[in-house]
Amino acid sequence: MEERKWEDLECHCLVNVLGRVGMESLLLDVPFVCKSWYKASLDPSCWKHLVFPKDLDSERDFTLLDRFKEKYKIENCSVDAFTKFVVGRSHGNCTGLFLPNGCTEEVAKYVADECPALTALLLPSDILRCESSIVPTLIGKWEHLENLWLGSSENLVNIITQISLACNKFSGLCVSSATIQEEEASAIVTNLPNIKYLILRGAWIDFEDLVIILQGCKNLVHLDVRDCLGFDFDDEKVLELASNIKTFKCEGSMLVDYDDGVIDHDYDVYEGYISS
Repeated sequence: MEERKWEDLECHCLVNVLGRVGMESLLLDVPFVCKSWYKASLDPSCWKHLVFPKDLDSERDFTLLDRFKEKYKIENCSVDAFTKFVVGRSHGNCTGLFLPNGCTEEVAKYVADECPALTALLLPSDILRCESSIVPTLIGKWEHLENLWLGSSENLVNIITQISLACNKFSGLCVSSATIQEEEASAIVTNLPNIKYLILRGAWIDFEDLVIILQGCKNLVHLDVRDCLGFDFDDEKVLELASNIKTFKCEGSMLVDYDDGVIDHDYDVYEGYISS
């Protein structure tokens, strides 16, 4: 019996396999195997789930962007240009996108126009840390959005408000390095009353503001407020209010002790995926 070769595999089967190998292999390895693999790697279905490395521009590490420029003999390529190039490979089919640090609002605009089918999106802090951020105005273009990761809590109230207006299936929110005060807590309760998954690990959130969320978000099945400052992890009222939440995590949280100085809670927002 004649042995079959990988390059003879039907294109749709090959695309199904290559869609699982990851961005780095699709860019740097697969296209150079053979003509059939190169052709298959261009299929938009291979680029539906795009998880960029956190950092593409680093003086200490040889990043994916550095390897890309070396492989394709490109002298200059910005983080924005590279990100747009990769996202463009999906031709509007991308449903899951984790953007890298260093992106500007130009990338956010591009994604809003080119990726209307997104159900999961991570926006790094660089895009959000601007008082005049355009992100809230872009939310309406992602009407299928279900899960959102934010690299900071800047413009959180405006973003949540737009989610409530545009995203009927929204169920999960993760905010890194968040500051949750009464305004933000009330916005979550008012605009996202049916939210199921909420991750605020490492946030600054006072006891009173956590209570607002616990009392107002009745459909929560997963709440992560570990390592927060503003309440004690073993507070009896907090534990009582959270008793009906299937997965409640609050280990390491404590009242703020200003004598101890600033505590860095910039946790990796890539840790785990929100799943329904």
